[in-house]
Amino acid sequence: MKKKIRIGTLISGGGTNLQAVIDACQSGRTDGEMVFIGSDNPDARGLKRGDEHGIPTFVVDYRSIIQGIREAPEKIMPPDDFNMNDLLSKQTLFPWSSDVEKIKAFMVTRAIAEVKLLEAMNPYPFDLLVLAGFMRTLTPYFIDRVNTDPHQPRIINIHPSILPAFPGTDGYGDTFRYGCKIGGCTVHFIDYGEDSGPIIAQKAFQIEDNDTPDSVTKKGLNLEWELYPECIQWFAEGRIKVIRMPYSSEKGRKKERRVVKILPSR
Repeated sequence: MKKKIRIGTLISGGGTNLQAVIDACQSGRTDGEMVFIGSDNPDARGLKRGDEHGIPTFVVDYRSIIQGIREAPEKIMPPDDFNMNDLLSKQTLFPWSSDVEKIKAFMVTRAIAEVKLLEAMNPYPFDLLVLAGFMRTLTPYFIDRVNTDPHQPRIINIHPSILPAFPGTDGYGDTFRYGCKIGGCTVHFIDYGEDSGPIIAQKAFQIEDNDTPDSVTKKGLNLEWELYPECIQWFAEGRIKVIRMPYSSEKGRKKERRVVKILPSR
């Protein structure tokens, strides 16, 4: 019997990708076992999927946490191991031209929520953290405490566009409104930016003249439900390798980017 990886999942809504992963694990297409389902939203319908399948669930209510901070900012207490300078030096969510004080407030607020998320996850050891419609941006504070091995990231996300085009929350809508003839979805590792981590795999579909935003989304979701379990299986088989590729910028500066190599099946 093949060893199964332990999969943790974070959701914010209905959890259709969550269901696709559950189904793949139960059918044997993916050598994994889901050990928890967490959400930032107590009303997330996907939590019921966990109850139906006997998977532990929990909620860290981001909205209440953020509201509480706004109502009593003088009571803000970031985690003991919080280091603002470290987070600012790593984050690429905001350009350096942004209001630094607003960035700092965001980092503190999110870290307060993220430490509660980490505490809720702690009873459930996992090998891979799958974001399945989790609509909260993760900061370096959280990422560094999950990615403890610098050579093996273990937080993956599925995005509704062919990255790097159309990052953000409405990938299919942006693709349609731009007039693209090809749409698609991307599975990628999470890094310190917005949908900017190393790409694992992508699937594409044709956008016809008679397509609508709804039909484009439907086409994309059907591909997501195929692609996500497939990529998780590659992770389970140890076939995903992240390599560092040096390059020179336009100004001649030496830089480095991380790319994914999929190893052949054994």
